Amino acid sequence: MASDLITASPRSVSHINREWRSLYEGAKKDASGALAVIRSGHRVFMGSGCGEPQCLAQTLEAKLPRLSDLEVLHILTVGKPRFTDAGLDQCRLKSFFVASANREAVAGGRADYTPINMVDIPGLFRSGAMPIDVALIQVSPPDDHGFCSYGIAVDITKAAAQTARYVIAQVNPMMPRSLGDSFIHVSHIDAFVEHEEPLLEVRLPIMNQIALDIGRHVAGLVEDGSTIRAGVGSISVASLYALENKKDLGVHTDMLTDAYLHLVKKGAITNARKTLHPGKIVASFCLGTRELYDFVDNNPMVALYPVDYTNDFAVIGENDRMVTINSALEVDLSGQVCADSLGYEIYSGVGGTIDFVRGAKGSRGGKAIMVMPSTTFDSSRSRIVPALMEGAGVVTTRGGVEYVVTEYGVAALQGKSLKERALALISIAHPDFRDELMEAAGKINYLDKDAKRWAGTSAIYPHECEHSHDLPRVGKVFFRPSKPIDERAVKEFFYSLPRTEAYLRFPTLLKAYPLYDVKAIVNTDYHREMCVLGFAGEKDTGRIISLAHYHLDEDAVTAELDFAVHPDFGRGGVATAMIRHMAQRGAARGIKTLISYVSVGNEPAFGVFEKLGFAVDRALSGGVYEIRVRLDQPVAVRTL
Repeated sequence: MASDLITASPRSVSHINREWRSLYEGAKKDASGALAVIRSGHRVFMGSGCGEPQCLAQTLEAKLPRLSDLEVLHILTVGKPRFTDAGLDQCRLKSFFVASANREAVAGGRADYTPINMVDIPGLFRSGAMPIDVALIQVSPPDDHGFCSYGIAVDITKAAAQTARYVIAQVNPMMPRSLGDSFIHVSHIDAFVEHEEPLLEVRLPIMNQIALDIGRHVAGLVEDGSTIRAGVGSISVASLYALENKKDLGVHTDMLTDAYLHLVKKGAITNARKTLHPGKIVASFCLGTRELYDFVDNNPMVALYPVDYTNDFAVIGENDRMVTINSALEVDLSGQVCADSLGYEIYSGVGGTIDFVRGAKGSRGGKAIMVMPSTTFDSSRSRIVPALMEGAGVVTTRGGVEYVVTEYGVAALQGKSLKERALALISIAHPDFRDELMEAAGKINYLDKDAKRWAGTSAIYPHECEHSHDLPRVGKVFFRPSKPIDERAVKEFFYSLPRTEAYLRFPTLLKAYPLYDVKAIVNTDYHREMCVLGFAGEKDTGRIISLAHYHLDEDAVTAELDFAVHPDFGRGGVATAMIRHMAQRGAARGIKTLISYVSVGNEPAFGVFEKLGFAVDRALSGGVYEIRVRLDQPVAVRTL
């Protein structure tokens, strides 16, 4: 039997090749002849984005005067606006996403927008809820086995071609042959129009300083080995560019752009540590330049799949450390995210945001990040608002949001109360709007009536003060300045300290910790006062294990310093690392002396000061040591 198969195989292959080639040749037509099947009242699917079959689209436009009640269906227009001219009553464009090419037409009522999660669109075709009469697609030339590739636009195109009553394919030699689940056999295509033309291209947007600052904050949330996906816009692109020094990133996305190609060139994307499709970039469509298309062409590193696979939250969640970065237009103080409209005016669409937010939240170690500038383009309005604008669409609910990032920092909202969310979001709002946000939060009872008294609304969080240490006996410790949202965590830290810890000025000698003491510690101006917290583990997701606080005197050359380290982490270098960093920054700012007080019995604390690299004086009075660290007198550190 095996030998029969072997000897029969060449004849069988030859017969198959003759058969598909015969089908192909018999179905070749010019564009006008192929589109003659389109009748009034038809629903026509148009392969869109950069995969738009431009020759077929232009020919259809020319035929419109002889048609009526035509519905043209697609995801996205990136080239010349089509089928939306004023007075063009023969057809109606229906889009699943809105971009600059058709935004004005949708706003003016000359085109329609259908809100839907990307993952659900193929189901509309397959269920018969949105039957397609004719599908106009663009493919690569057939290979030796008669398979054409959907190239840079698999997305919903494959489902449309599989369910349409009639399929017309523009065969373009300039369309790359993408790999993955991205092929259609010539026997499933009814008409072929051979036409070579450059593919549509979309260049990366210009990244301004605000976008770059946001990208830097996002990079601090992304670990080596993460699998990433970013949405549209300059801020999402800047967030990807900020990852160029990461290691072994993977990609699982719906939209592939030149920003990912940049990370491949930098060696940041290797896909080596992916838990799903290791070694491969997984995407659904490309929105980029010819350089990206050439990279995708026949590249085993890239696999394109239909959007109901790439955007399936269960599939996405199989990627460990899945990070999705989505642009937002507005976020209210409870955490509701508007990403698709400016009031009633549709600006973009739901797209894949919810698909990837759900997927990231189902991923082990995953993160869902929302990015936006703190103000509108003209700086007249805050994008962090007490309540969303009337008509604004809630794309991500307050229960779904995890991280919100502006140029002023990161607000981690998962598991936070309304009060904590309001404080966190106000802390990353533009300083010009923080006072009114505090006032509004008080009026809607998100914050206490006296909240404004404690909040340093004009203070700019000093990101440069964040630093990490990998200590041999303790592990990773992340130090950062305190924020208003830390109030509960700081109280928990103080309550966890044994009553024998007699640090002066901290309320550890009290039976309970008054609210005003903690508020004063977490609400500082970062100039005359600074409080630094130490967290066990990566970033600030773990428990607080240390705290240091200084207050400048009136002449701004002397600062009183207090610190505490939880005994579980004592003698591990935590205090030394924390205080050394504060001392170095203080010296750079012109502070000449740090003063601290240590009670008798806590003499081991002396070692912390003696390791800082500055001259140290101490004097005992009334059972309390006064320690003076001379920041203007560096000395060699003694090795103990």
